[in-house]
Amino acid sequence: MRAFLIFLLLLISAEASFASQELKIRVLLLDSNEPPPSGPLNYIGRLEGSMLINGSSYSGSVEVWEGGNRLYLINEIPLEEYVMGVVSAESGKNWPLEAYKVQAVIARTYALYFMKKREGAPFHLTSTVFHQVFHNGPYSEEIIRAVKETEGEVLLFNGEPIEALYHSTSSDYTEDPKEVFGRSLPYIKPVKVTSRLSPYSAWQRSFSLQELEALTGIHGIKEMVILSRTSTGRVREIGIKTYRGVQRIKATELRRILGWQRLPSTGFSIRRDGNYIIFEGSGYGHGVGLSQWSSLDMVLEGKDYREILYYFYPGTEIKRL
Repeated sequence: MRAFLIFLLLLISAEASFASQELKIRVLLLDSNEPPPSGPLNYIGRLEGSMLINGSSYSGSVEVWEGGNRLYLINEIPLEEYVMGVVSAESGKNWPLEAYKVQAVIARTYALYFMKKREGAPFHLTSTVFHQVFHNGPYSEEIIRAVKETEGEVLLFNGEPIEALYHSTSSDYTEDPKEVFGRSLPYIKPVKVTSRLSPYSAWQRSFSLQELEALTGIHGIKEMVILSRTSTGRVREIGIKTYRGVQRIKATELRRILGWQRLPSTGFSIRRDGNYIIFEGSGYGHGVGLSQWSSLDMVLEGKDYREILYYFYPGTEIKRL
């Protein structure tokens, strides 16, 4: 969000929504693909009430911070209100109540994990896929009901909120977190899943050689080959053949370079067709933790939200804080 694109409409009102003692979270409002700031931030001021920011309305308190010659906005809101915004942004439309309950518990758990991890920092997490997507209302009756009926419920491991990682779609198995994030988590292991309901159950992406060279900074690309796969069948490492030899690159890094949406997952095959490299695959996201479309499938099979959460996060317990 560039400073000159920010438009704030302050509607001061006596309608403060929640009691002051309620737990609040601090969310850095960013555009969809904008990275978080890498340097320090300096506090400028605070706005209270209802605000219109880049066409979206926000309530509560919005602080203005400066860093790197631009402005950042941090929305401080009650945790349960934030959870509604995440469930609305991260879930599909018209999903069953039980599927919204699944999302509510993991969104709340994920938020609490970062509130503890980043205690004292200007913000706890961002409003984008760098953490979990957050959009302020309006919310459907089913989403409101799901959040209220699970109010305060979080997933704990050894008495602490877990890093409740989740993603859109996996095919066959979810991924080992060590393959993506370089570390193991005792409560997240690869589990069997389905992708039949997901729009990402199968996909194809094409990149011209010239486009790949521009994006990767590697010149003279002749071919791309898969060098290794993870235990769940996803691509771990790719070899980029050039006239000078072969350059190795991790598949997770290639996704970042080419774009998360343009290369939806690391579950793919590669072939060259003329001047193009063709990726054919399935899945969307890093593949770690709960698969949202598979959890929907499990709901439609009759499982409740607790069964689903315990399946994806074994060894945890659901507690109401």
